[in-house]
Amino acid sequence: MSRLESFRRRLNAQIDGINWAIENIGETEGENTNAIQGDILEMGLGNGRTYDHLREYANRRIWVIDRVLQCHPSCVPPKADFLQGEADDMLVQMAQRGTQIAFTHYEFGIGVSDVDSAEATRLAPLIKAVMAPQGLVVSQQKMPVMTQIDGPPTVDPDRYFFYRNA
Repeated sequence: MSRLESFRRRLNAQIDGINWAIENIGETEGENTNAIQGDILEMGLGNGRTYDHLREYANRRIWVIDRVLQCHPSCVPPKADFLQGEADDMLVQMAQRGTQIAFTHYEFGIGVSDVDSAEATRLAPLIKAVMAPQGLVVSQQKMPVMTQIDGPPTVDPDRYFFYRNA
């Protein structure tokens, strides 16, 4: 498969995975007692495309963690919701404040499998510490401390990974 085809496959997996997670955490407005309580966490802002998608379709506060703010000008998160710095430190601060996350989209990575996998393995316990009970993680990397579940049938299980905080 060409890198271009792989890129298209990743984008389709992101869209389908994010939409699936938004639907599965439920709406917190109204009388929906089955909704998973908490905010959304976007890990890796990059250009801001997935953040923009979350803003469009999810009706919750969206926290963003990244080392630098270099996204498209239309995708800049509010200052109060952008946590700039190392993810370890930001996740610890969130846990200390009692922030509860219903859905995390994990998109960190430089494209080097061993490096990306090691970072996800290191961050997974810190992510778990801020996740609401039954919260969902959609990730391009494996999260060994999470309970892996099936995501949408349109996403190859080796392309994107889906977890529930059990």
